[in-house]
Amino acid sequence: MHVGMAAVFQNPDKARTDREVYRSELRLADLAEPLGFESIWGVEHHFTDYTMCPDVLQFLTYMAGRTERARLGSMVVVLPWHDPLRVAEEVSMLDHISGGRVILGLGRGAGKVEFDGFRLSMDESRPRFVESAEMLLRGLETGYCEYSGTFVKQPRAAIRPAPFKSFHGRTYAAAVSPESMPVMARLGVGILIIPQKPWKEVAKELDSYRSVYREVNGVDAPPPVSAGWTFCDASAERAEQMARRYIGGYYQTVLDHYQFQGDHLARTKGYEYYGKMAEKIAQYGTDTVIDYFMNLQVWGTPERCYEKILDIHERTGNSHYVGVFSYAGMPYDDAERNMRLFAREVMPALQKLGAETPAAGRAAAVPAGTRVDVGLLGS
Repeated sequence: MHVGMAAVFQNPDKARTDREVYRSELRLADLAEPLGFESIWGVEHHFTDYTMCPDVLQFLTYMAGRTERARLGSMVVVLPWHDPLRVAEEVSMLDHISGGRVILGLGRGAGKVEFDGFRLSMDESRPRFVESAEMLLRGLETGYCEYSGTFVKQPRAAIRPAPFKSFHGRTYAAAVSPESMPVMARLGVGILIIPQKPWKEVAKELDSYRSVYREVNGVDAPPPVSAGWTFCDASAERAEQMARRYIGGYYQTVLDHYQFQGDHLARTKGYEYYGKMAEKIAQYGTDTVIDYFMNLQVWGTPERCYEKILDIHERTGNSHYVGVFSYAGMPYDDAERNMRLFAREVMPALQKLGAETPAAGRAAAVPAGTRVDVGLLGS
């Protein structure tokens, strides 16, 4: 299994200066390659302290110059917020600068504050995403962009520097809504899993995705990439305490940023599935929702972290695990200790795993008291 790390640049409640956050996250990113992580990933978000990386490709370009071997992954470029021709140019340029180390992750976005800031309608996000992705992916293979759609109208224009190797097999997209799975299959891209809902549900949706992918593309779908908020500690008790504080704290920032407790998503075209979140929060309460998210993530002793990732692997057949080691205002020393222990004790065992077809998997590890009908929780 390929093992990577992601930097997310969170500054909840502005507890530190943005400059301090950047210095800490960049220090962690600099540790990735020396510690043996095979890829470095970044995210894209705007306008709030949820994550402060408005240009993931710019961050990855910086990391390209500070590394020699690590792959560089976007988690994700949110296409509706961009001119897709500019994205094609920037991706190709980064691939040249890095010697072909880019892993391209794409998404459509779900934050109202971000769509409002860019003066865009969320109702249009899915068709905008599809048109932009079709043009971008075709352009990265042919060397030019050309498209005539409802939202994207692009006369033929060359991508310079010209792409020098295919992006087939190294392009992924985040898909939370079940309706997005066949869209990604038809685009011919892999799936990037951001754990938010029961693994049984994820596995079922992946089966549907694989079926459509095979029918449309004539070959089997690539194994998915799975990310996870990670806390590894020699003490099981301390690991749980830190997970509750920081992984739980992270999900509170998710609820705040995406305004999941409001009713706007239920009334927004293409986000009806997300809109169920408000109903679940009202039914079960915020604390239960946060606890459920926490128990989808990877935390515990090194042995327990390995077991949790192995369970994800058996359920999804993922070929990559991308750990997030710093989040929710976690002190730098704790984040570095977390990342170093994971690299030393967990990563070598993961790297011995293949990407086999998923088995039935084991029962999800959900503590007593968190038995919730969560078919739509967090999705």
